[in-house]
Amino acid sequence: MRRILAVWLLAVAFLVPFAYADEKEEVAKAQRAAITWLALTDGGRYPESWDSAAALFKAAITKADWEKALRSVRSPLGPLKTRTLKSAIFARRLPNAPAGEYVVIQFDTRFTNKADAIETVTPMREKDGSWRVSGYYIK
Repeated sequence: MRRILAVWLLAVAFLVPFAYADEKEEVAKAQRAAITWLALTDGGRYPESWDSAAALFKAAITKADWEKALRSVRSPLGPLKTRTLKSAIFARRLPNAPAGEYVVIQFDTRFTNKADAIETVTPMREKDGSWRVSGYYIK
């Protein structure tokens, strides 16, 4: 029994770093997808941001409604001044979302007319393996 336990502990000790390395790599991919997507919204290319979003996102809001909502929220903020990564957390489950792979990314963001915003961008891994934004909030 001790031998089995020792082998199991040894296996876990070797596998955990590999799982963490994979997760870290996926977080980096999700961050790149989020930054690319944010560039569309920063440039006022709202229909294109909807086009490049996750299927879950598109099922939740129509393109026309997304464009209208984003214009009403982003326009009063003015142009982007700075955006700094605050956190990026890998998750397999999120409230009110189907099981999957997500990265909840928060940015400390400054706009011309709002100096202390927090943007939350949540990319998810799609069935084809690509990371696409499934949620976006500004606080």
